[in-house]
Amino acid sequence: MRIKWFSFVRVAGLLLVLLYHFFQQVFRGGFIGVDVFFTFSGYLITALLIDEYARHKAIDLLGFLRRRFYRIVPPLVVMLLLVLPFTFLIRKDFVADIGRQMAAVLGFTTNLYEIFTGSSYETQFIPHLFVHTWSLAIEVHFYVFWGILVWFLSTKVKNQQQLRGSVFLVSVGLFLLSFAIMFARAFFVTNFSVIYFSTLSHIFPFFLGAIFATISGINETTKRFKKNVRLWQTKRVVIYIAGSAALLFLLGFILDFNNIITYLFGFGLASLFTAVMIYSSRVLHEQTPDLQEPAVVTYLADISYGMYLFHWPFYIIFGQLMNNWLAVLFTLFFSVIFSTLSYYVVEPYIAGKSSSLLGLEIHLDSYKKWLYGLAALLTAVALGVAVTAPNVGAFETNLLVDSLNQADNNMNRTHTLAAGDATAISDITVIGDSVTLRSSSAFSELLPEAQVDAAVSRNFESAYEIFQNHITNNSLSKTVVLAVGVNSIEGYENNLQQFIDALPNGHRLVIVTPYNTKDERIPNVRDYELSLAKKYKYVTTADWYAAAVAHSEIWTESDGVHYNDSSDEGAKLYVETIKKAIQASAKKPAKGEK
Repeated sequence: MRIKWFSFVRVAGLLLVLLYHFFQQVFRGGFIGVDVFFTFSGYLITALLIDEYARHKAIDLLGFLRRRFYRIVPPLVVMLLLVLPFTFLIRKDFVADIGRQMAAVLGFTTNLYEIFTGSSYETQFIPHLFVHTWSLAIEVHFYVFWGILVWFLSTKVKNQQQLRGSVFLVSVGLFLLSFAIMFARAFFVTNFSVIYFSTLSHIFPFFLGAIFATISGINETTKRFKKNVRLWQTKRVVIYIAGSAALLFLLGFILDFNNIITYLFGFGLASLFTAVMIYSSRVLHEQTPDLQEPAVVTYLADISYGMYLFHWPFYIIFGQLMNNWLAVLFTLFFSVIFSTLSYYVVEPYIAGKSSSLLGLEIHLDSYKKWLYGLAALLTAVALGVAVTAPNVGAFETNLLVDSLNQADNNMNRTHTLAAGDATAISDITVIGDSVTLRSSSAFSELLPEAQVDAAVSRNFESAYEIFQNHITNNSLSKTVVLAVGVNSIEGYENNLQQFIDALPNGHRLVIVTPYNTKDERIPNVRDYELSLAKKYKYVTTADWYAAAVAHSEIWTESDGVHYNDSSDEGAKLYVETIKKAIQASAKKPAKGEK
């Protein structure tokens, strides 16, 4: 039995995810689209299990797992086989360790892989092509755990009402436990991705969906639900659906992945709004027997799982080859084509059912040899990519080397100071992020007097802690270079002002303007930083943004933030830009001087 209007729930979740991935800087909270899918899956699976018990007085656990296998695994394998040939279009960094990534995908442990490798969901310099399957891993964990648990409960009850009540109580308990884990851990982690990827802390939306399934249902509905169908006006139900969807999209605009509020309340609210939308859609189905949902919505709902699987790796690949809008168009084109073929043709064929597309029956038996040959070829390509892929990409390797060089340089300076040569410690400190770290060798060559303290993903907050520690220990250099900003655009005005206000008298501040081709807010940040140099005589800007724009050759095959690896031109340009600003700063009065 297909419930009309449920398609709107699926499409809402898909749109949230797509908007977030395609236009993250504008739709920064769209990651809650995954929670929409989680809540809906919890509802649907639980309702179907209760219906099965009502019909047969038992639950076929193996049959349940078999149905889940045929719905989940074939599209996943198809996605892997079709995506990997496209990786020949981009550099090797994007397939580094791809073998283990593929194993994690097929073993439904991508979330654990991302946790153990220390990955950040939002700030991967070389995004993993299959990182999005972390959610599929949690979904499969739920299916296996929940299927076994509900089956066990069904063996202990005497009728449907008892099963429904037992599932309700267990769902409430598990929901509260998982939500409490996310809530509590949010106060103790520095990398929120650990909570986001965790099955224990992010499985609660499934159980909220399960709770709503027990109080409504699909075929077997409750008395309270039937009463609501009679008493609620259709207009009221439509307002509930539209209002819940509007609130979900509002969260998509205002939530921030790295804000603790998202973990304390954001995901919970997203799941609750989804549950209300699901329940209301179920009521509307009963109230509108003569209406049909729009065919295009039904179609998008049908291919939503495939779209979720295909869109991310294609977007990463095409994003390396063209501008964002073209990457979005190419991603949508290939994702729609492959998702449609997967859902309407390949998946039914693998499950032993008839395939049809646009109302036309498709008989694939006569093409078995060609299909098997194509599958074998794609499998060989996939294995070839995995075998020839580097374990670590060049980008990560360079970062590691630069980190070691930075540590070695700083240690040498410390040893010199201990020997009594105070002049070996320069009067310049550079507090920077991964772009600064990548330029360590150039700093040693062009600005050897500078003490460089750079780290991957450093933001204003962590930079300010270092800044304050130097002030507290009376070790702050006379010239401080602040080279962060790409990783923490939000609230940049207040963050920058914090440094300016805390800068002691007798010191100068050099601010390096950030550069990121994929963030439309960067020019505004740059303009604001230039205005600070005009407002405060002891503040100077090193205009890396202008230098980067003027040298497009250093950005080919790059992520738009870090110059490419083809030569050291980018590193030298970066350090020279900072060096010129330091020289200009020396000609201006320090803070407190006239």
